Amino acid sequence: MKSSVSGFCGRDLSSLVPVMMMLAISLGMALPASAQTLEKISTDSFTNSDSTHKTEVEPDTFAWGNTIVSAFHIARRPGSIGWGSADVGFSTSTNGGVTWKYGSLPGLTVNYEGGTYGAAADPSVAYDAKHGQWLISTLPLVGLSDAARYIGDVAVSRSTNGLSWGSPINIDKTHLDDKNWTVCDNTTTSPYYGNCYTEWDQAYGTGDVLMSVSSDGGQTWSAGQSSSDHAGGLGGEPVVQPNGTVIVPFQGGGIDVFNSSNGGSTWGKSQAIASIQSHLVAGGIRNPDLPSVGIDGAGTVYVVWSDCRFRTGCKENDIVMSTSSNGTTWSAVARIPIDATTSTVDHFLPGIGIDPATSGTTAHMTIVYYYYPTASCTASTCNLEVGYTTSTNGGSTWTAGTKLAGPMKLAWLPVSDNGPMVADYIGVSYVNGNPFGVFAVAQAPTGSTLAEAMYTTKTALPSPGSEPTFSGLADKPVAGAKSDHEMHFYYDDGSKREIPRSRWIVNTSGQ
Repeated sequence: MKSSVSGFCGRDLSSLVPVMMMLAISLGMALPASAQTLEKISTDSFTNSDSTHKTEVEPDTFAWGNTIVSAFHIARRPGSIGWGSADVGFSTSTNGGVTWKYGSLPGLTVNYEGGTYGAAADPSVAYDAKHGQWLISTLPLVGLSDAARYIGDVAVSRSTNGLSWGSPINIDKTHLDDKNWTVCDNTTTSPYYGNCYTEWDQAYGTGDVLMSVSSDGGQTWSAGQSSSDHAGGLGGEPVVQPNGTVIVPFQGGGIDVFNSSNGGSTWGKSQAIASIQSHLVAGGIRNPDLPSVGIDGAGTVYVVWSDCRFRTGCKENDIVMSTSSNGTTWSAVARIPIDATTSTVDHFLPGIGIDPATSGTTAHMTIVYYYYPTASCTASTCNLEVGYTTSTNGGSTWTAGTKLAGPMKLAWLPVSDNGPMVADYIGVSYVNGNPFGVFAVAQAPTGSTLAEAMYTTKTALPSPGSEPTFSGLADKPVAGAKSDHEMHFYYDDGSKREIPRSRWIVNTSGQ
């Protein structure tokens, strides 16, 4: 079966692809969640009065050696009150995903161990191999509602083992910031080995995407610096190539990027990677459609997001991808063939992880995502599920989408300032060649008490093995494909401060 299906990919047998993909749906999407046993790795134990309790959202992960560290919101504050969560939590495995220990970051918010901020958001995990430091960057919140003059600062918490964390160190204290992300240069031959880079945007100020550099394990940081053209946007996820070049994809008026080749001393001019053509996800669920970014061992960068350009009438979103070896020349947008373009499935909120020990045509990568089996649902009828797909050949072919969790009703989710929430991004990391995703799963509430927590799988997500794989490289966007709603982009993830079209980066790629 494997050799027969693989033989179809890339050949003139396109008429068979819809049939094969529908078979994949029946074999893949219909798989019960028990095909991968889930493990709950954290729970909300806070009791503060301004949160919706037993809720956890928006995880990120990073792995180094045998250790995986995840970080996430604990106790999301309801949208009727404002932004953020009671604190940022972590769950760490030091034995390759076999067992996990969880806790909360100390000294961050008023809800735990002497913190001063009213709430926190947007955790991102990194590791600095040169200095032996785990880093969780966060957005501690000063302004706690959309009526506030301010929003947040940028901070980082440090740990030598991923289990015991120090008090946060401020990177930026302008109170104007949103959507931070941290990465470190861990290539020993890089001229900037040991540099760590934190990105954020000044959502309540200039709107610029800013970058800060630390060369001492996160103890001190440079002032935020913009790209040379002062690009504005949201949700940047920097990655570092083996030669030390830092590549920063982000969402502006589409999927955009800028780079630095001198260790963050200066940042180049931004450019467009691709437009975003978007189906409006049903039920009002929070979905800012930010990019998720991964990098392989040779430095090829993979950017994924949800997009409807391959669907007639833009009635559903696929997960799509563009890649680059240098951060300036990007491949045509390709569809991840999770299921057929004739399916009713709507895919969104992807997270990509890549095995850093692999690269090129043998790169191993996994995408975990949320989806509705039927896109045309309503707030009361939508069934939210978690799925994954994996590739062992650099994204040339992928397994059919496989269900991990769900269905979940939207009423089981906390209501953020921008709709029912599971995440703005989710985490996938490889440890010793094995991929683990961390994602929010909601169970049916007990009375008025919700039951949303962080989960992973008890064992690593499997490689394709003998199961069929499929290629989306021959798929072509629908002629004249256009979003089924008016597109707006924002400096903040609460959709309060819109990026004017005059600041959208000119897209000369035609994508």
